[in-house]
Amino acid sequence: MATGGLASGEESAAPAPEEERDWSEMTPVCLAEAFSRLALEDLWRGAMACCRSWRDAARSRPGLFAALDLEPGFAESTPGAEAAAWWTPAFQRRVDAMLRSAATLAAGELREVRVRYCSDDGLSFAAERSPSISILSIRTSPAVTDRSMLIVGACCTMLTELDISNCYEVSYKSLEVIGQSCENLRVLKRNIFNWIDPSEHVGIVPEDYLRECPQDGDREAITISKFMPKLKILELRFSKLTSVGLNSIPGGCKELEVLDLFGCANLTSRGIDQAAANLKNLETLVKPNIYIPRSFFHMGRYGHWQLYDERFQTNIFQI
Repeated sequence: MATGGLASGEESAAPAPEEERDWSEMTPVCLAEAFSRLALEDLWRGAMACCRSWRDAARSRPGLFAALDLEPGFAESTPGAEAAAWWTPAFQRRVDAMLRSAATLAAGELREVRVRYCSDDGLSFAAERSPSISILSIRTSPAVTDRSMLIVGACCTMLTELDISNCYEVSYKSLEVIGQSCENLRVLKRNIFNWIDPSEHVGIVPEDYLRECPQDGDREAITISKFMPKLKILELRFSKLTSVGLNSIPGGCKELEVLDLFGCANLTSRGIDQAAANLKNLETLVKPNIYIPRSFFHMGRYGHWQLYDERFQTNIFQI
């Protein structure tokens, strides 16, 4: 009687050998299409480092290098010795090398750059070869100065988002040039380190750099209001601007939807409320909301501590 199984005494057939695939024979078009699905690190350290044909296939499609985003690497790193090493010249050279490579490989198609600790040389190289950059984030780049930012303003006129937080060598002069050249700028992040309680940066940020905290917050705010009228998002965390600078913002940045003033200890609640009332499109306002001990400010500055009640405190530590 016939059955679905093997007859007695019959040996099972050997499994068919798996088909071998020679990836080196894939066409450059297919390789490039496959590479477009890889993460940045896999593309640079994996595919391009595999063999010459894969490297050539990747280079044949500049669009693969349209974005250089190193932020995930910084975000996933544990603060400590590793973060302190980011401030060294050796690390700066590594970031500059990646900037140069990305700008070269993208062949003018580089549109998004998110790096840290780059220098004037690396940034200038990328800016001169990448007129299509629309997003530029170089936060915490102590070696970036007005020199390279003026080149950015001249070459990257399509900027819509700029983050120069913690870049203490970048002044209001760069903001003026960027504002005049980049008419489509919508997002500006000009935050600085927490100078009220710098203990959180001890062992990571060099002490001398923390002491160089920009003092011209009012001048920067006035420049922003004058030359960046289309801003939608403005972050000025821990800026040392006063009511003089704050009052200029509503007059120039009428389209603001988000204004972040966290840590701006020189502002009062009354002054911020007045400025916010003049921003008709404002949807999000982040107030200083910090605790400042009385000893932090010289008493003679206000004459009486009742005036200090206007300063922002947390709900818990209201003085």
